[in-house]
Amino acid sequence: MTDTNNRRPIAVTMGDPAGVGPEVTARAWDARRENNLPPFVAIGDAAAISAVWDGPVARVTDMDEVVRAFGDALPVWHLEDSGPLTPGQPTPAGATCALHTLETGIGLTRNQASSALVTGSVSKYALHGIGYTHPGQTEFIAERCGVTATNAVMMLAGPSLRVVPLTVHIPLAEVSERLTTELIVAKARIVARGLRRDFGIETPRIALAGLNPHAGESGQLGGEEERIMAPAVAQLADEGLIVDGPLAADGLFAPAIRERYDALLCAYHDQALAPFKALHFHDGVNLTLGLPIIRTSPDHGTAFNIAGTGTADPGPTIAAIAMAARMALARERSCAPAK
Repeated sequence: MTDTNNRRPIAVTMGDPAGVGPEVTARAWDARRENNLPPFVAIGDAAAISAVWDGPVARVTDMDEVVRAFGDALPVWHLEDSGPLTPGQPTPAGATCALHTLETGIGLTRNQASSALVTGSVSKYALHGIGYTHPGQTEFIAERCGVTATNAVMMLAGPSLRVVPLTVHIPLAEVSERLTTELIVAKARIVARGLRRDFGIETPRIALAGLNPHAGESGQLGGEEERIMAPAVAQLADEGLIVDGPLAADGLFAPAIRERYDALLCAYHDQALAPFKALHFHDGVNLTLGLPIIRTSPDHGTAFNIAGTGTADPGPTIAAIAMAARMALARERSCAPAK
């Protein structure tokens, strides 16, 4: 294994105990050697693991135990019993366990007991049923870290592409009114800082995708590019950041163009995620920039429909753990005093 093996373990929350999180976490441990994964601990209900996997488990209560146990068994931080458990059938008790698991993972990472946080998938419907009011896990993590939700930026990252949707879960009809010069500037700053701090890219190159066909065709096909986007690019250039655009989105994802950039800023959710998932459906990672901690997540949901069948793909979880480890190492290097 790499030198990440000698660093603080990674905290992996299993998400909803009735989802595929427990299975893919266990199978990631099974594949630890061929994927060069550093020590990590699965946090949640230990029964959720035993319900879907018969491999070796070591219950732990501190991170030193995680390192000692990792070579021979999956370290599991048993947080609480979530009651009768049937894979694929979420319950209020399971949602409560998922929430407590997330809180514990955040705490361990904020306190620097773990080097990074990897969050398993949760059911927003089940969480809202127990009084959870946040749109997703990202907003909750940001709040617990003392960061406003607008300063927590979602990035999707894979081996050949990194994308950031400037607007996320809103109707397409609302994108134009939500897209502002200030929003673009703020998110581009966070992305540039994240690329430097968490990916070790000293001088990031970023592209901004236009909202309209052909990036507005000089105002003939829409005015957002000239009215909103171009002023943002100019302001960012004045700050010393390299941001090209707005560029026509229909050509931006071609290999010869996207390879020039370290990240692509996209106007709306599907403009970013559709091409990204076409390229990295099985190895794409959802990560959050702008936080004091490193947080990654496999880019899939709870998959209740296949939970317990043994068919869930551990690849996204493996990718999320591996990326968290690389980001932790890059952040450590970026924060190290110059010699």
